[in-house]
Amino acid sequence: MSNIAFSRIQRECREVVTNKDLETTGIMIEMLNDQLTRMKGTINGPPDSPYEGGKFDLDIVIPENYPFHPPKVKFATRIWHPNVSSQTGLICLDILKDQWSVLFYASLPSSTVLLSVQSLLALPEPKDPQDAVVAKQKMSEPDLFEKTARFWTQHYAKGSGQKDADFLHKISKLKDMGVTEDQAISTLSCCGWDLTRATDYLFS
Repeated sequence: MSNIAFSRIQRECREVVTNKDLETTGIMIEMLNDQLTRMKGTINGPPDSPYEGGKFDLDIVIPENYPFHPPKVKFATRIWHPNVSSQTGLICLDILKDQWSVLFYASLPSSTVLLSVQSLLALPEPKDPQDAVVAKQKMSEPDLFEKTARFWTQHYAKGSGQKDADFLHKISKLKDMGVTEDQAISTLSCCGWDLTRATDYLFS
């Protein structure tokens, strides 16, 4: 990493730590190595969304050619969202791709990336998906999408509230068949929480 990139990352981390406005959003950055190439970002799920109350961790990798190229950011906490892969955590967000140059020349810090990801949770864009299955559910069965996203938030992101009893019952049924909990949740979610379809998919 160049001296310019190293200095910039140091400055941005100090800004995140000392910025009182960011405290209210729940945004945090933690350095994971002395070279400042690996970071852990944390965001709170936005209010009035199925992610409310959840705390989501993100893996951030700073490339050698930063800040001329964007950091690589993906969710470490599993999430049910049309613009995030439910399997890998990869994010579909323009500022992490072709729109990064706009951010760079405007001299905006890395915290803007986390704020943008947080905004994406509140305003999903199912017509430009990273996860086609989630996007289809969001558009065709919005109520089921909301329930599923909230369940994932409760289960994986320590969100508050009572978990859906029917979902828990169906997960338990698959676990009794030898399926892991994560696999049961993922398959049932993709199958619209239809236990028969999920069982057929897993064992056919």
